[in-house]
Amino acid sequence: MATPAAAPPAPPNPNPVPDDPPPQQEEEATEPVQEPETSSSPPPPVLTTSIEPTPSGDEGSESDDSSSVSSAASSAPAPAAAGGAAGRPLPAAKDLLHISFNQDYGCFAAGTKSGFRIYNCDPFREIFRRDLAAEGDGSGGGGIGVVEMLFRCNILALVGGGDNPHYPPNKVMIWDDHQSRCIGELSFRSPVRGVRLRRDRIIVVLENKIFVYNFADLKLVHQIETAPNPKGLCAVSQQPGSIVLVCPGAQKGQVRVEHYGARKTKFINAHTSRVACFALSQDGRLIATASTKGTLVRIYNAAEGNLLQEVRRGADRAEIYSLAFSNNLQYLSVSSDKGTIHVFNLKINVGSTTNDKPMPAPDPEIPHISPPLSFIKGVLPKYFHSEWSVAQFRLHEGEQYIVAFGHEKNTVAVVGMDGRCQFDPVNGGEMLQLECYNFLKPSDQQ
Repeated sequence: MATPAAAPPAPPNPNPVPDDPPPQQEEEATEPVQEPETSSSPPPPVLTTSIEPTPSGDEGSESDDSSSVSSAASSAPAPAAAGGAAGRPLPAAKDLLHISFNQDYGCFAAGTKSGFRIYNCDPFREIFRRDLAAEGDGSGGGGIGVVEMLFRCNILALVGGGDNPHYPPNKVMIWDDHQSRCIGELSFRSPVRGVRLRRDRIIVVLENKIFVYNFADLKLVHQIETAPNPKGLCAVSQQPGSIVLVCPGAQKGQVRVEHYGARKTKFINAHTSRVACFALSQDGRLIATASTKGTLVRIYNAAEGNLLQEVRRGADRAEIYSLAFSNNLQYLSVSSDKGTIHVFNLKINVGSTTNDKPMPAPDPEIPHISPPLSFIKGVLPKYFHSEWSVAQFRLHEGEQYIVAFGHEKNTVAVVGMDGRCQFDPVNGGEMLQLECYNFLKPSDQQ
């Protein structure tokens, strides 16, 4: 993660980007599965805990998109663990191809041009790394463009990436770190854009389609057509039993919500612009969405699709990099190319029913308007009535950061700066940086 640098906040824009109109919802029954050709199913992978938990953490049909399944062992030589290996070249920031948190935000994974690494968030430390030999020529390449962890167990999903990928970018490799090799693969006719894991499912995201597989036997159970999805946007709930999957819909600005337990599909017309980022709470109840405008973030009830709350990141356009709910669903964090991490207070009653409603709140105050001029309130743009973040942390503008809430109370982990910051939930304002690391350097150079 990069070293943070202070940047002054942007002044309010007198001509803000117009807000999107209110969302609409549609609903339809889940479509049947049309299974592509597959080879014989591999034996189920053995899942064991191979990564030590943090002290406070809980583990809690287009022909181009057809897929095939194989359980053949990888022909590439087994890589050597590189933690502390003397004389081995270390990747620079430009060699970083991928970063992502695991499902409980206790770890994060980094894919580089030479392999992949796994880190613990709190306390921060490198757990292990695998430097992969370049496929075919042994020149020391071996780019990994996607690394998806499954909590802290020995199984990971890998996809080749970069100029010299270790695996073909159209294959998902199932890696068993106990054996230091791949034990299975999923092959497609177009590049893989993303992978999501549950203990019982593997979700593979292509440009225009999503495939859902059983984890135990790699059997295809569902496939979904989506709008163009170059970022590989997809989210899946993590609570046992109930499976909720969120992905882009077929129309611009639409998100699709699959409720597999209820065998129901919900469409939410979240924005008029294309959806740029979304997040799903771990229990599958709340969805946060942002469009390519990047000015507003909306929170929806996943079951019914109704809008619960709308918050404003700013007035200028921005590319939203990540959204994350806190475990208690009281806060939402947002990162963007503007270099500011925002934390918003969620005013949502999260009860036992599916019909969550916004908490009643007093009318927003209008800045710099005295009571005799309060009649102007009715004609001021919606911008002045927006809900703003309660806490902020400023970093380098233009750098890419992903965020999550830490296991320690009122902390935010920021990958891209390699550290944690703390916010004041009562007084808000600037967050306090607690620590900062460069995870691409060895520990003795931190």
